[in-house]
Amino acid sequence: MKHGYLTVYLSLSLTLILSLVLTLVEGARLNTIRMESECVADIGMNSVLAEFHRELLEQYDLLFVDISYGTAYPSVGKTAEHLRNYMQKNFTAEEKGFISARDWLSLSVEKSVLSEYSIASDGNGYVMKRQVLDYMKTNTPAGMLSGLTGQVSENISLFKELGVDTRDVEAERNNIQAQIDSIELPKVDDENQELKEVPLDNPADKINAFRVGGVLKLVLKDFSAISREVVHTEDYISHRAMYKGTGLSSELQMPVGLIDNLLFDEYIFQKCGRYGKDLDKSLLKYQIEYILGGKESDIENLEKVAKQLLAWREVANVIYILSDEVKCAEARALALTLTAVLQVPALIEPVKYSILFAWAYIESLCDVKSLLNGGRVPIIKTAADWKTDIDSVANFTGTIPENDNGQSGQDYGDYLRIMLFLQSDDIKKMRLMDIMEMDIRKTPGNMYFRMDACFDSFSADISISSAFGYHIDIRKRYGYD
Repeated sequence: MKHGYLTVYLSLSLTLILSLVLTLVEGARLNTIRMESECVADIGMNSVLAEFHRELLEQYDLLFVDISYGTAYPSVGKTAEHLRNYMQKNFTAEEKGFISARDWLSLSVEKSVLSEYSIASDGNGYVMKRQVLDYMKTNTPAGMLSGLTGQVSENISLFKELGVDTRDVEAERNNIQAQIDSIELPKVDDENQELKEVPLDNPADKINAFRVGGVLKLVLKDFSAISREVVHTEDYISHRAMYKGTGLSSELQMPVGLIDNLLFDEYIFQKCGRYGKDLDKSLLKYQIEYILGGKESDIENLEKVAKQLLAWREVANVIYILSDEVKCAEARALALTLTAVLQVPALIEPVKYSILFAWAYIESLCDVKSLLNGGRVPIIKTAADWKTDIDSVANFTGTIPENDNGQSGQDYGDYLRIMLFLQSDDIKKMRLMDIMEMDIRKTPGNMYFRMDACFDSFSADISISSAFGYHIDIRKRYGYD
């Protein structure tokens, strides 16, 4: 009978011990499930980010995942499926040995959904710009940034001070012409004893006739050498309806301010071609001119930039020439050689000023020619910088005089930097993404590439279940931040 007591005691003890062991095992399994689910979710989301677009990184140093995966149909559902597959493969790795720990967990992914994702074009390209600035701040030496900031700021300040980008020289010239037109010209008897108006023969009129044509044909020696590349702008992001994400994360600051904008412009100069420095990889050869002009062809964009240069140079040259007493006297002397002016003194001043404005226009054409040929032109000139003389006004035939390109002042790139700085930030961002799409679509397997199908950060809602009845919901955010 004493032996029976021991058997009952052992039975009761083993029951308690077994219950404790099973409870510990179940607790260990639950904690292991939670830990492994978290780890596998991390692995899966990192694996999704590892699928960054190689050409975008190679050409533009940007890290984005293309949710179209080389197809014409972008969808975050594809990315969610990639995430689910990566996680499932880690849950169901090949078993090794007689007993595998996987048997004790038996996990599978029920659902993975991308609840938030930051597309490159969100905020009119702010997501793309944020990455650009991160790249530039990491790779731009402090000394270079300081020098660039000082140079551009100085040029912009001088522009603003002189009103180069705001003064309406055309209106002033039209006002002078209106004064001339309001004065009645003298009349004399012709050979038939009939009164005939004495022609004014103002040399400025002949020069002004060239204003209606294109600038490039006047300033380029070999117009046929210009790139003839053409694109259909409606195919690119700035002209089409965009695929949209959920935007920037609330804790991320929008990139704004002078330094940020100058860094962004410098990135454009590093990654994009322009006239005189085109890139082999590019579709449009004058990419910075496209960002400024937005036209479909290289010729149109270069023409638009040349016209802007001409307008700026004309304002600056008018400012200078009206302050130069010698040139004003030469213009007055030329006006007095005109018969009608001699007979009608009221014409002297308006004709003199029309000649001065025409002279400034010829000088401006020389400036644009010099800039496009790699020369330098100071924003505001001195007598030593002036290239043309009064004879170029009296004898102008449409041919721009040959002059040295100049070694002082700003070059073509400096003027482009000023244009970029004054350009709308949203326009710059969207047209830069146009350029990215143009170039990357030239590469194999990327004919459908689009920037509004690229994300750099995302949040995922993941549901995981176990064959043992457990269920875990995970929400994580990952990105290249």
